[in-house]
Amino acid sequence: MTTSHPDLAALLARLRTDDTGPDREDAPVAVDAADRLLLDEAAPWLADARPGDVAVVDDRYGALTLGTALMTSPATPGDGPASGSGTTAAVRVHQDACTAESALDANTAALGLGGAFEHHALGPGLLAGARVVLLRLPRGLAPLRDVAEHVAREAAPDVVLLAGGRVKHMTHTMNDVLAESFEDVRASLARGKSRVLVASSPRSARGPLTYPVTTDLPDVGLRVAAFGAAFAGAGLDLGTRLLLEQLGSAGGPAGASASEVTVAGPRDVVDLGCGTGLLAAWAARRWPDARVVAADRSDAAVRSAALTARENGVGDRVRTVRDDAGATLADESADVVLLNPPFHDGAALRTDTAHRMFATAGRVLRPGGELWCVWNSHLRYRPALERAVGPTTQVARTPRFTVTRSARR
Repeated sequence: MTTSHPDLAALLARLRTDDTGPDREDAPVAVDAADRLLLDEAAPWLADARPGDVAVVDDRYGALTLGTALMTSPATPGDGPASGSGTTAAVRVHQDACTAESALDANTAALGLGGAFEHHALGPGLLAGARVVLLRLPRGLAPLRDVAEHVAREAAPDVVLLAGGRVKHMTHTMNDVLAESFEDVRASLARGKSRVLVASSPRSARGPLTYPVTTDLPDVGLRVAAFGAAFAGAGLDLGTRLLLEQLGSAGGPAGASASEVTVAGPRDVVDLGCGTGLLAAWAARRWPDARVVAADRSDAAVRSAALTARENGVGDRVRTVRDDAGATLADESADVVLLNPPFHDGAALRTDTAHRMFATAGRVLRPGGELWCVWNSHLRYRPALERAVGPTTQVARTPRFTVTRSARR
């Protein structure tokens, strides 16, 4: 099966990624085989779609959103994708990562396709009345379950959910997760090492949404809340646990003597790449007079962090920010930055985001402020921390994780 719209190939060829680095084997591509297969598999349903019938979830760079907008609009002879013609149908789209939103917006502006889509949160505004939903399969089961449950409960009764991804990242359990919310689940034929799962006929007997999940963590004295796409879910990953142990010891920021601000307790604390916000909640409870910011690029993460703060009684002192590696935080606005950086981007093992976070920490810390960071020991980040922030000392090390303290010059 192939898509038939005459301008689709031209549109897809013009999409670009947000990666400005040198060419490399693991560099992202704007349109991959999974995007193309999803559009092809969805073509029969998109042919009959009307404005408002289609929703897209977790598009990476715009292939699904802009391709769908083109395929659901009447083709006009002589009108190509650059003209803006053929893209008047509004597609509703949700992207968990703000970086994906920015990439979609940039491609839309470059192609002159304004009005092709509308950004929405995951919920009824995205899905009410939707009859076709295209999803880039997440790697985890929790985000897949979260999306599937929303679609089954909030979209039209005849909705079809098409979830596509690379075969090497798919498991049979994904079919089972979709079957929890849909009567019919089938897989497409593989093409280009990609496959699409097609789910239809939402189940009529459904309970409440699974997410957010809340869990008590008695060993650290906190309660955590998590939506489906939040890193580590409603648990405590080993790196964060080690960092909390060191922060809670006598050598943590509240007991250090490096600066007068630190002895008195920090005025401003940033949990950078906050995930579910455990570090932010811990900081707000440890330093009652501090203002705490929890920042992450993930919508699920910042919603989880806000709920985690409320669950721990500090919701009024934790402000959540959704941005790319703390880009919106003001210069010299923090006394302490807490950081457990990611070491992967989707399926690729990459350290780009971590290095951008180190640069952010060096920018937002006041002179004498401290970055407390936990990282996978094999990555050997200490020289990078020295360059980006300042003198760095090792606080703790295990075979898997290293905790360091960097003082802002």
